[in-house]
Amino acid sequence: MKELNEKLEKLENITKPKIGIVGTTSWGTALSIIIARNHENVTLFSRSIAEANQLNEKRINSKLGESIKISENIMISNINNKINKLDLIIIAVPSQSFRKNILQIKNYLNPKTLIVSATKGLERNTCKRMSEILEEELDSSISKKICALSGPNLALEVVTQKHSSTVLASKNISTATQVQQILNSKEFRAYTNSDIIGVELGGALKNIIALGAGICDGLKVGDNAKAAFITRGLKEITRLAISAGANPETLSGLSGLGDLIATSSSTLSRNHSVGEKLAQGIDIQTIQQSMIHVAEGIETTSVAVKLAKKFDVELPITTGINSIIKKELSLTEAISKLLDRNPLHE
Repeated sequence: MKELNEKLEKLENITKPKIGIVGTTSWGTALSIIIARNHENVTLFSRSIAEANQLNEKRINSKLGESIKISENIMISNINNKINKLDLIIIAVPSQSFRKNILQIKNYLNPKTLIVSATKGLERNTCKRMSEILEEELDSSISKKICALSGPNLALEVVTQKHSSTVLASKNISTATQVQQILNSKEFRAYTNSDIIGVELGGALKNIIALGAGICDGLKVGDNAKAAFITRGLKEITRLAISAGANPETLSGLSGLGDLIATSSSTLSRNHSVGEKLAQGIDIQTIQQSMIHVAEGIETTSVAVKLAKKFDVELPITTGINSIIKKELSLTEAISKLLDRNPLHE
């Protein structure tokens, strides 16, 4: 009987997925908490031993909020060879440090491990999506294990169990399905998609429009104008994504329109908040210095302008917001330039 129990226990441990989240961002921490509600083997990996020790002691990450406790069943550790034992690893770090983090963990990775990018952004110098960085830096045998997670997922709402949905995209749909089986729950519904280009670009580019939506609210231009702005913004996102190889239907789904609505309207949206502050006349450097979070839209705007030139796509809204961020145009000048354009067929 003892031998049988030991075999059953061993079998049970094999079927329990070991999951790791790289990044103690608000989103990385939130993901670790919601995953730990349904899985026992969850590890949150921090940048350093000192940070890991602090989080282990306090069980609170100020980036997510002082009232949110990190579950006791979540192990918190610095990056080490434990990554080799994982069945699933989720990368939730800012886009501009994404490649650096991949270089840190690549030598520990197991070829059988499923890899998910939960980062919404584009790399500054290369204009690459996060899955492209993964493919570039990791062994080719791992490419079929890569997945992207994106959707209307405000971290504080997700972690406080408000119903949310997300999209898991992969070139290899079986990879997305495997991750879906691990992450899906009643509170956090996960859908699959094979259009990883559209899902990643939808998640990254919507932050630009959210900046503009924040400017609209900061200037109190009214709901009619804001609705028109967001709608035309979605048109821009879709135009650029299609040029990059995306399926247009993806941009009308959760990782496109859904994410755009949430990020352009919620008080929890950091990109919307940045736009409101720009409307108040605060310069971008001051805004960034005051934030403990990264507003991905700031960097993504200039990258999108580069992509637009590469694909010969016209992005008047994105170009206008980029001019405001770079102080090439005032808010009044940028708005006038947009409104002076001849209205065309919708």
